[in-house]
Amino acid sequence: MIIKKFLGKTEQEAIENAKKELGANVVVMNVKSVKRKGLFGFLKPQMMEVTVALEEENANNDAVSAEVKAAVSAINNVVVSSMNHTQNAVTEPQNAANTQGTTRAQNTTRTQVIPEEIAEKKENNALEEKLDSLQSLLEQQLQKPENEKEKQEEKEEVSETDMFMQLLHTTMLDNEVDEKYAEQVIDEIEKINNPNTPFDYALANTYQKMILKFGKPVGISPSEKGVKVVFFIGPTGVGKTTTIAKIASKFRVDEKKKVALLTADTYRIAAAEQLRTYANILEVPFRVIYSVEEIEQALVDFKEYDYILVDTAGHSHQNEAQKETMAKFIHSVDDMVEKEVFLVLSATTKYRDLVSIADAYKEIADYKLIFTKLDETTTLGNLLNLKLYTGASLSYVTCGQNVPDDIEDFNPQKTVKRLLGGKN
Repeated sequence: MIIKKFLGKTEQEAIENAKKELGANVVVMNVKSVKRKGLFGFLKPQMMEVTVALEEENANNDAVSAEVKAAVSAINNVVVSSMNHTQNAVTEPQNAANTQGTTRAQNTTRTQVIPEEIAEKKENNALEEKLDSLQSLLEQQLQKPENEKEKQEEKEEVSETDMFMQLLHTTMLDNEVDEKYAEQVIDEIEKINNPNTPFDYALANTYQKMILKFGKPVGISPSEKGVKVVFFIGPTGVGKTTTIAKIASKFRVDEKKKVALLTADTYRIAAAEQLRTYANILEVPFRVIYSVEEIEQALVDFKEYDYILVDTAGHSHQNEAQKETMAKFIHSVDDMVEKEVFLVLSATTKYRDLVSIADAYKEIADYKLIFTKLDETTTLGNLLNLKLYTGASLSYVTCGQNVPDDIEDFNPQKTVKRLLGGKN
C-alpha cells in the first residue's frame, strides 16, 4: 500500500493532484487544512492537505468502499487527536519555561501568529468534542511515569505505530474481544508493518484486516426451486420469536413474498400465541407442529410458498433429549426441500457461555449466526469472538423490540469501527 500527502488550494484540487500522480483508485484517508510555509505564510490563505492510500495489489480493492474511507477517517481523527492531546500535555511545562525567557521581538512575532493560534484552538476544541474513550485510555498509558523526565524518555522510545498498537490491543480488550483473537489481530498487523510505518497505513491495515475477518453477511436466500424452509434455533430468552416476526414482515411487506409461519415450541404457550398474533397481523398462515409428520404435511400444503419459517423450542443446550428431538425436526426435510438453519444468540451473553451454546448446536446442524439485543450492550467483541470461533457466517443483528424496524443485515464496517473505539 502507498500512503502519501498532497496539497491544494481546495480539497478537490488536492485530490485531483493525488489522482494525477497515483491514479483514480486512491482512497482518501484524511483531510485537513494547513498553513503555508514561509515568513509571511500566515498572511496567505490556508492550503488543504489530503492523505491518500493506494493498494499496490488489487486483491482487496472491494474492501475499500466509501464506508471504509469514512470510517478510517473518523477513527483517524479520534486517535490522532488523542495522541496530540497527550503529547501537548507532556511538553507543556517545557513550553511554559521557554515562554518566560522570550524577548520583545519574539513577543512581536507571537502577535503576528495569534489569528492562526485562535483558528487552531477552535479546530482542536472541535476535535476534542468528538473524542471518546480512546483519549482517556491513551492518557492513562502515557501518564504512568512519576516524573516529567520519565515521560520524555518514554516519548522518545515509543514510536507512533507502537503507541497505536498498544492502544488497539487495549481497546479491543475493553470491547470484550477475547485476548486470543486480539493478539491474533495484533500479530497479523505487526507482520505487515514496521516501526517506521506511517500511522495512517497501520490504521487502514487494521481496519481492512478486521473487516475481512468478519466476511460478508449472508442472509436468507431464496430457493432455486420450490419453497425454502428456514429453522431458527437457540437458547431461551434470546428473542427468536420476535426475530422471526421481523424477518417474516420484511419478506411479506417489503418483498411481497409468500410466507408461512410454523412453531415447534410446544413448551411455551406464550411463544406460540405471540407468533400467531404476528401471523394474523401479516395475514400469513400459522401452525403449531408436534411431530415430523406434521412438518412433512406442511411442506405439501405450502409447497407454492417462497418461505416457511420455523420457530423451535428454546431450551438448555445441555438437554440431550431436547437436542435429539430438534435434530429430527431439522433433518426431516433434508431430502424434500432446501433448508437453512440460523442460530440466534444474544450479544449480552458471556463469551464462555456462547462457546458452550455454539458447540452444542453444532452437533445438530450447520448454521449461520444472528445476534440480538445489540441495544442492551456497549461492547460488540462477542460478534468477532464467535465468528472466529465457529467460522459461521454472520447474517442479521437486532437492536430492539420494534417489528419490523429493529433488524438489519450485519454490517462489518460499522462493527469494526465500534471495536476500534469509533462511534456509529
